[in-house]
Amino acid sequence: MKASRVYLLAFLLGPVVASAQRPAPGSDTVLKGSTIEVIQSYKPRVKQSPKPEWKPQLPPVDTTHPSLTFDVPQQTLYYTYNSPPLRPLALGKVAGELPYPNYIKAGGGNRSTAYVDAGIGGITGDNYETGLHLHHLSQKGSIINQQSSITGMEAEGTLHNTTGDWHASVAAAHSRYHYYGYDHILHNYSADAVRQTYTSVKIAADMASKPDTNSQLEYHPGISGSYYGARYNTSEISIGLNAPVTYHLNDNVGLHLGLSAAITSYKADSITTANNMLLAAPGIKINIDDFSGHALAGFALGKGGSTYFLPDLEVAYSMRDYLFRMSVGWQAKLRQNTYEQLTTENPYMLSTYQVIQTRTDEIYINAQGSLGNHFSYAARGSWWNYFDLPTFLNDSGDQKAFYVLYQNVKALSFQLSARYHMASKWSAGLTGELFSFYKSSDQHVWHEPATRIKGDVAVAVTPKLDVTAYGFVLGGIHARNTAFTAVTLKTIADIGIGAEYQIVPRLSAFVQINNLLNSKYQRWQGYEVYGFNIYGGLRLKF
Repeated sequence: MKASRVYLLAFLLGPVVASAQRPAPGSDTVLKGSTIEVIQSYKPRVKQSPKPEWKPQLPPVDTTHPSLTFDVPQQTLYYTYNSPPLRPLALGKVAGELPYPNYIKAGGGNRSTAYVDAGIGGITGDNYETGLHLHHLSQKGSIINQQSSITGMEAEGTLHNTTGDWHASVAAAHSRYHYYGYDHILHNYSADAVRQTYTSVKIAADMASKPDTNSQLEYHPGISGSYYGARYNTSEISIGLNAPVTYHLNDNVGLHLGLSAAITSYKADSITTANNMLLAAPGIKINIDDFSGHALAGFALGKGGSTYFLPDLEVAYSMRDYLFRMSVGWQAKLRQNTYEQLTTENPYMLSTYQVIQTRTDEIYINAQGSLGNHFSYAARGSWWNYFDLPTFLNDSGDQKAFYVLYQNVKALSFQLSARYHMASKWSAGLTGELFSFYKSSDQHVWHEPATRIKGDVAVAVTPKLDVTAYGFVLGGIHARNTAFTAVTLKTIADIGIGAEYQIVPRLSAFVQINNLLNSKYQRWQGYEVYGFNIYGGLRLKF
């Protein structure tokens, strides 16, 4: 009680004491030195970082015509962003838009090279983005009728709303090749007599559900349609449907159903061939702690009513602390072998061929991970079993075209990929694939490389100068020469280098050198490549 009385007395006398201490009017006021501390509740936030200014461009030109394709193992991709320092929100927001989202790049060089590449990416909004890409490349070599051109357009757009992400795309391409792989002493063909053209138009649309909703249902339906036409009365029409659905029972287990269909009609010389495929793959997906996996049982109905069982099984273990993942699995696939698929691989094939679908089984062990913040890697060992694998052999007669030969093949393979990157300063990558074909229904697996190695380097020498380089090796390619004798083609070794220098913020100059060693190798028997090729020009950003 005494303490309470003391506190009450101090409270009542406080104003009186304060009044007594006030200075008289007109007198000087002196404040003693003190520190004033203002405490405010503040929660810092990271401001949106502006995206880096990419330099969109086509990859180094593949002088082999057609482009070489590589089955590269899955890799961990890195993107570098320069984050600004923490600052109060009251200081304002810095716009993160690219200063020049559109560009046009044009140039020319030896081999009668004409090159155009353009992109438009500035048509975007808060809930949508679009992109348009145009490109053209034409070249002409020193061999009679050695010429080709590739022209294309790709456009796509994505709309984001509460239901999901809606995506649509359209693409058109026109390519021209000439059959020049014949004996020019024995035969004298005009350019029109050996010209082949390919024209394609594709449209597609799909919708992906929002992954961050409370719904247990995840789905991604899509539909596509395409027309692919070639000279000599050859055409192909395709319709594709895809509807994968996953129902998540909980955070660890999901029931999956994959449904897809590919309806294709191939027409050549007034003969129409149906090349259809229907697939249903029910199964389960599991993700428990460091273990994950799936088990899908695929049932397919292929061409001519043939039925296939296509299992897809995988078990994986992840060491998250060490950024490492290892998996083993068995995956079976069915490929249609459409006219577009085969001519994209080898544009010098005959316009007519027998349509047979390929069933592929792969049993694999796969490892991938990262070391530190700069190095990523992946390795994969596989056993393969191919039923009716399409391979290519020179046709009889002048041997300028290839016919399709289906083979049953067993093989072992080892794939390795690695990439090192140092922020935006430089990066280097290497991929390699070694195949051992130990069983085949023919003498060799024709025109299938046993060795594939590819590497690339990109260096920002200065803020205004970027330098890139590439190299690839293909070996172990077996073919049949004009005497119908099996031969092994010379190992392919091709390197190239490119550079781009920014003259002013909107304008830069570039140069690209392909086949720096001027190697006269052959990817396809009889078709010698262009050799040394250099071209350059300007890029305008707007």
